[in-house]
Amino acid sequence: MATTVPEEAPHVPEPPVDDDAARLAQLGYKQELSRTWSGFSNFAISFSIISILSGCFTTFGQAWNNGGPVAIAWGWPIISVFILIIGFCMSELVSAYPTAGGIYWWAAKLGKPVHGWFTGWLNLVGLIAVTASVDYGCATFLNILIKMYSPGWDGDLNTVFLLFLGILAAHAVINIYGHKLIALLQNASVYWHVFGVLVIILVLFFGPDSHQSAKFVFTEQINNSGFGDGWYWFFILPLGFLLTQYTITGFDACAHVSEETKGASVSAAKGLWKSIFYSAIGGWILLLAFLFAAKDVAAINDGSGAIDVLLTSALSAKLAKLVILISVVGQFLCGMSCVTSLSRMGYAFSRDGGVPGAKLWAKVDANRTPVNAVIGGCVVAALITLPALYKSPNGAPTAFYAVTSVAVIGLYLAFLIPIWLRLRQGDAFQTGPWNLGAKYKWMCWVAVAEIAVISVYFVLPFSPAGIPGRSEFDWTAVNYAPIAVGGVLIAITAWWFAGARSWFTGPRRTVEETAKTD
Repeated sequence: MATTVPEEAPHVPEPPVDDDAARLAQLGYKQELSRTWSGFSNFAISFSIISILSGCFTTFGQAWNNGGPVAIAWGWPIISVFILIIGFCMSELVSAYPTAGGIYWWAAKLGKPVHGWFTGWLNLVGLIAVTASVDYGCATFLNILIKMYSPGWDGDLNTVFLLFLGILAAHAVINIYGHKLIALLQNASVYWHVFGVLVIILVLFFGPDSHQSAKFVFTEQINNSGFGDGWYWFFILPLGFLLTQYTITGFDACAHVSEETKGASVSAAKGLWKSIFYSAIGGWILLLAFLFAAKDVAAINDGSGAIDVLLTSALSAKLAKLVILISVVGQFLCGMSCVTSLSRMGYAFSRDGGVPGAKLWAKVDANRTPVNAVIGGCVVAALITLPALYKSPNGAPTAFYAVTSVAVIGLYLAFLIPIWLRLRQGDAFQTGPWNLGAKYKWMCWVAVAEIAVISVYFVLPFSPAGIPGRSEFDWTAVNYAPIAVGGVLIAITAWWFAGARSWFTGPRRTVEETAKTD
């Protein structure tokens, strides 16, 4: 009797392993966020948050009043090099640990839970302040644009604040309901910034009747701070560096959206340092164009260094409107990206129990969007901007500059902790596919030193009227950055010793939870 040999079942190939999800599982997390972003989109969010159409416009007056053209023409490229070094150090970290928590996760992994705790809160506060400052700056320039078209427009501080709330609400809505459009808008933002800046440069080249000399642009010193000229090189000029330090920040967004990025171990690392590099080049060219067009120095000084005064004194009304319009759109796109980054960081930190009401902020909706984190971050951003309702005695937006200082100090101190811990770990650090090799030794030291220096300068008073005890003292002129940052540090330190150290253990694994429920 013949036996029938059963046919061998056809070979069915195993589905390809998702390397990103597998790496995320190794780090302890299940893939909850939708991983649909390309490497270009990852680069785009940081490039959009850096936004030279935002920072170069909104904080131009800070550098003009504190140093003048020297602070801008020389300060920008010099400080940019230091920031790029910081970016290289962070790129190595995101390559090794591509998680949404990013900065605080690195600190907890390389150090102890306490390091993750402080880094997480500093990063969160910094991102909230960045969101607030960008959207308030956007509201300020939108108000200027409306005034240009409607001279009778009553655009006082209350009006600007209402515009700010409207812009903030719009960004929350876009991030909640436009989840499919966010990456597309990030990409569009890159092209808007590139071509928008190109248009502005051409306008500033051909529009004015005449231009300043190279001598003025690279050697002119201006001191509108109220402090004596003897303080210029060691105190006043460094205050002008806030322009660069504030503009080129928020690049940690590449890390915060790494769980949504394909090939994150490489693409997020490259996106981070490239966003700094290209922004530094484009920003310098844009700022030089501003300085060459700054013919009416007296008018700009009377306007507290405001960029709109420079533009209206150098260009026709139509061209000035065009430049401001390009900037407003760029600032709006920047603010949208800031809310995206803030919500992802808030979601990730809450996922590990670092924020009160953690379960609420770590929840994602059916579209895999952290809706509650979006809303919560925007509400706090609005609250910390309330001092901007009060005008300083010299007319400069002191409260706005204070918010920018909070953003710079909070974010860069958060960057400092994991960079220092990586330096301390030395060659024992397990690098990712993108790394610095032996160059990390000097780069990390430079990064730590630069952050320490700027953190001291940006808590100092911006004018004599902001120093308690002086005859001209006025509370509206106070740089409240040390109060805000100091208050946060005191609060989170007290909270840590009062109980957080007993329950905050750093990153929590969620992959086991998946196995139990699947």
